[in-house]
Amino acid sequence: MRIEVSRDVFRLAQVFTISRGSRTEAQVLTVRITDGGVTGWGECVPYARYGETLESVTAEIEALRGPLTRDALYDLLPAGAARNAVDCALWDLQAKQAGKPVWELAGLARPEPEITAFTLSLDSPEKMREQAALHAHRPLLKIKLGTPDDMPRLEAVRAGAPDAQIIIDANEGWSAEVYADLAPHLVRLGVSLVEQPLPAGDDDALVGMERPVPVCADESCHDRASLAALKGKYDVVNIKLDKTGGLTEALALRDAAVAQGYEVMVGCMVGSSLAMAPAVLVAQGAKVVDLDGPLLLAEDRDNALTFDAAGVHPPAAKLWG
Repeated sequence: MRIEVSRDVFRLAQVFTISRGSRTEAQVLTVRITDGGVTGWGECVPYARYGETLESVTAEIEALRGPLTRDALYDLLPAGAARNAVDCALWDLQAKQAGKPVWELAGLARPEPEITAFTLSLDSPEKMREQAALHAHRPLLKIKLGTPDDMPRLEAVRAGAPDAQIIIDANEGWSAEVYADLAPHLVRLGVSLVEQPLPAGDDDALVGMERPVPVCADESCHDRASLAALKGKYDVVNIKLDKTGGLTEALALRDAAVAQGYEVMVGCMVGSSLAMAPAVLVAQGAKVVDLDGPLLLAEDRDNALTFDAAGVHPPAAKLWG
């Protein structure tokens, strides 16, 4: 078994800005695992918020020695980007060797298209209204907020896209007081979800608080081990494969979260169709699907995912799985 990791760069269609900064490209790591002449692959996006860099994640992957199994990975790598790319590559490898799709190997129902959010970049209210009007035909828009001037931006987006469903990602930028003050306005403007309003280490203030707009755990929820600390604070968990450490844990987290009464959102970092492909399997039946990474790119993988009025479609076998 041979394990290879390489760096790929995908240009973004436009500058993408959140409260933590801006970017013009997506830098990803691609893992290829070859066994018996068959190669499976997976993609991850190291995230500085969790102390990951392209170099550190590459080193984690290069330290691995085959043969590998998905179960063994839990002991070799922590939840995070490195384990994600390797886990997804192993699933793809197994599917190619077996001549069966990953969803069948995992005991899942045949996947269908899912409506996905489209994320609007953080900008001036005027620019965000223009963005919203341009994408008003989309059924679900996601707004990156987390600044002192959030309300003018939100009002502008609603004016630009009066009929779209809106969800908000505050990127840990609010306090409990800010959420409480904004909540009536969020309800008035038809906001259906707020992601991570408070910093992950400072979210105890959510316990017992009225949440007229459901609150979703993003930075506060990585894998099944995170669930115990979420009780009483959150209504929804955001599952991202780069946080869970792959499809294997993502599916397990989804089942555990649902069993504990949480609704599910499935999200992504900004990456290519290869990164989104396994997440489409996790996203089946989710309350919110946010797998718009490829829509933000100016270039993508060959055999890229299909996005149309029905949503994001399951991957073709030529892409993954």
